Amino acid sequence: MAYEFKIIQRVEFSDTDMAGIVHYANYFRYMDAAEHAFFRSLGFSIWTQQVEPPVGWPRVHAECDFKQPLRFEDEVEVHLLVREKKSKSLSYLFKFHKVGVSPAVEVARGLVTAVCVTEHHGRMRAAPIPKVVADKIEVAPAELLA
Repeated sequence: MAYEFKIIQRVEFSDTDMAGIVHYANYFRYMDAAEHAFFRSLGFSIWTQQVEPPVGWPRVHAECDFKQPLRFEDEVEVHLLVREKKSKSLSYLFKFHKVGVSPAVEVARGLVTAVCVTEHHGRMRAAPIPKVVADKIEVAPAELLA
């Protein structure tokens, strides 16, 4: 069972604002990329069609705290940790560490909660996480979530 996943993102010029630092909205894109890669590592997609009915994972909460700026061509490790698993939702903690500096520097920390949904007559409805998905995901140990 999995409770964490890591990806490396390179800051592209288009990710930066007029001050030359990563625009805050891009941290949410980085979190999405990590979550999508996490699901792929489990053999699924964020739009999970391997179950009937297919399920999706819209966000119901997202936040990010920024500690230090990232700049063009910096590399950042995005560390996804499963913070909470309920019957119909998953919550993630994301830790952002700038790559290539010693000691490692945490530059941001984010939280995202996504709800498992199905489509019913053109509307989304919360649904239990399919067993085949839930069986592959567990909550990270408390010491990693600190």
